[in-house]
Amino acid sequence: QEQLAESGGGSVQSGGSLRLSCGVVSGATGSANCMAWFRQAPGKEREAVATIHLSRIASYADSVKGRFTISRDDAKNTLYLEMSSLKPEDTAMYYCAAHTLPFVGCNAVLTPTTAYQYWGQGTQVTVSS
Repeated sequence: QEQLAESGGGSVQSGGSLRLSCGVVSGATGSANCMAWFRQAPGKEREAVATIHLSRIASYADSVKGRFTISRDDAKNTLYLEMSSLKPEDTAMYYCAAHTLPFVGCNAVLTPTTAYQYWGQGTQVTVSS
């Protein structure tokens, strides 16, 4: 069973960059068919930001396309999210998630949040204007 732990959050000014990491405490990223980054701002629903399949095919929410890059290093059991050109509206708690279901998709728009079996505790990202 996988346990996930995020790190790398912090406070930056608008236009800045951050790199989030998600370590798999137990299990292995290689067993996860799909890994993803979600975020949740106060008063808003949790939303998928980016997903990456075992095949390395990635997908992104429209709001972050061209600014965020998701990657995974299965040898290090780590998932990453490189964030650049950050905006105040990117402020949220960021969570990594994973599922091992082979017949469930891996898409930031189409894969339901309920498909993800494993979640981290979150790391806060705050972007000031």
